[in-house]
Amino acid sequence: MNKGSTTIEKLILIDTLERLGVGYHFEQEIEDQLREIFRFQSQDTDQGNYDLFTTAVQFRVLRQHRYSVSCDVFNKFKGEDGEFEETLTSDTRGLLSLFEAANVRIHGEDILENAVVFTTHHLKHVVQQLEPRLQCQVKRALEQPLHRGVAKVEARHYISFYEKDESRNEVLLKLAKLDFSYSQNLYKKELHDLFRWWNELDFMSKLPHVRDRLVESYFWGMAFHSHPQHSYARIAVTKSLLMLTVVDDTYDNYATLEEADLFTEILENQTRKTIAVPYAKEAVKQICKAYNKHMNWFMGGQMPTYEEYIVNTIVTSCIYIFLTMGIPGIKIASKESIDWLMSEPNKALIASTRVCRHANDVGSDERESKGGNMPTAVDCYAKQYGVSKEKTVDKFNELFENAWKDFNTEWSIEISTTSKYMMEQLLNHARVAEVTYRDGRDGYTHPQKYLAAQIATVFVDPIAI
Repeated sequence: MNKGSTTIEKLILIDTLERLGVGYHFEQEIEDQLREIFRFQSQDTDQGNYDLFTTAVQFRVLRQHRYSVSCDVFNKFKGEDGEFEETLTSDTRGLLSLFEAANVRIHGEDILENAVVFTTHHLKHVVQQLEPRLQCQVKRALEQPLHRGVAKVEARHYISFYEKDESRNEVLLKLAKLDFSYSQNLYKKELHDLFRWWNELDFMSKLPHVRDRLVESYFWGMAFHSHPQHSYARIAVTKSLLMLTVVDDTYDNYATLEEADLFTEILENQTRKTIAVPYAKEAVKQICKAYNKHMNWFMGGQMPTYEEYIVNTIVTSCIYIFLTMGIPGIKIASKESIDWLMSEPNKALIASTRVCRHANDVGSDERESKGGNMPTAVDCYAKQYGVSKEKTVDKFNELFENAWKDFNTEWSIEISTTSKYMMEQLLNHARVAEVTYRDGRDGYTHPQKYLAAQIATVFVDPIAI
């Protein structure tokens, strides 16, 4: 990037670096450039001439970097009837760019709500007629919007698209491939070490009721902390999720009410002895109490209101565990960022957990209901509002989309640099939850059916350099 580069050349380069998965190597340079672009945005006389692709890229990149940008920039693409102009339907590249931009929308942005419908319809209509590279890119976007996907998975897909682009930069492509290959080899080593640790614990023979999900847990750890230097945090999240699976499956599928109370007491005592970090210790105690409350409700024959249930799930979403356990391995984390995380009400945290819970509650409803013995969030809502399970699922899907808009709203609010790290982890939590549970899937319980391809993309399939 040189001094003579135009604004859009800079934006496209930044977007390319980030989509290839190497933006973290140039984090400060990217922030400096975007700060200048945003600062002088109103003085950019070329903006009025930007086409749909360019306008959408600028909007999305700035919003993904938490700049306050208005969706009014898309008004020029509407006709007299207030709808998007039909001439746009022949601009597949522009439609794809608008589709990705629309997925960072917030509440009240009707033009972007319409953009999702408009672009989805027309992209699905033309996808089979596209040339192979663009066809693959459109299919991937429709399957998983960029903003809501696990970053490392999306980077691997984009590398494949980019290497077929005739205008590609060979140096950037080589850097992206080397970076991905290095990360993949590191992930394999960490998985090897984790398998050894897990096998030594021998939980699967001692606790046959517990799901064996080491690789899937590591996938979540990687989704939170994909950069090579965050090995400690990645492993900490993995081990935490494995242990939480033991606790969750014991409460849900094995223990009686009396045993659950005793189990909670034992866990709290062990937490005081074995966890040194105060905020992590408190997070473990909170989740044990939340699991126990959940079981006491249902084993005691109580049906909580949906509102009571959803408040409890803010804790059982495990977000406090995931964020606090990995903090010792992150240099930028500070007391200020932890205080921000624990502040109430933390609207960003609530939104992230609701993305997770509304997807998870639908995806795991069948397993958790155990043939009707253990009411779920779906059951609570259906009973309280007197609607069918089918209508409840439709409502949860609506709440899921609203939770994303809630989060995107909080994402655009300026906070301190240290708290920004926590906000990024909340985004990663929402992303991996969507990938695991969206569309009624329970990828954590049925990984071969829903998560295997994503896992193989990052941990197994080599990249040709």
